Amino acid sequence: MTEETFRFIDMEKIGDRRYKATNRRGGVLPVGSGGDDPDFTPVELMLAALAGCGAIDVELITGKRAAATSFSVRASGDKVRDDGGNHLTNLHVTFDITWPDGPDGDRAREVLPRTLAQVRDRLCTVSRTVALGEPVEYEAK
Repeated sequence: MTEETFRFIDMEKIGDRRYKATNRRGGVLPVGSGGDDPDFTPVELMLAALAGCGAIDVELITGKRAAATSFSVRASGDKVRDDGGNHLTNLHVTFDITWPDGPDGDRAREVLPRTLAQVRDRLCTVSRTVALGEPVEYEAK
């Protein structure tokens, strides 16, 4: 573990089943249990991480050819409980992107299928971690 590779967030209780995640840069994100508050649940955060990771990579690659005129992403899955415990199945990340007409937009559209394959197969740290099944250790101090 080095300063270059190490990532963390800190989480603090701010209310009944509500928490605040803080990153090392001071960014704050409220997390809740999905009750009446608008906070993202942990499952929604995981879906947001999948969508965000892919979106950043797709924009970095296609944006070298043309800037998108519209760019939206939906991440979805089914939360199930079975013999494997609670988990998500049927994970999908769907991009809806429009580029301008013309040669630059054509280049962005042409590179998208290959870019999505690269995101899935090697670029997106979040989806790669899910796909590879990295174990998670829980401990108490």
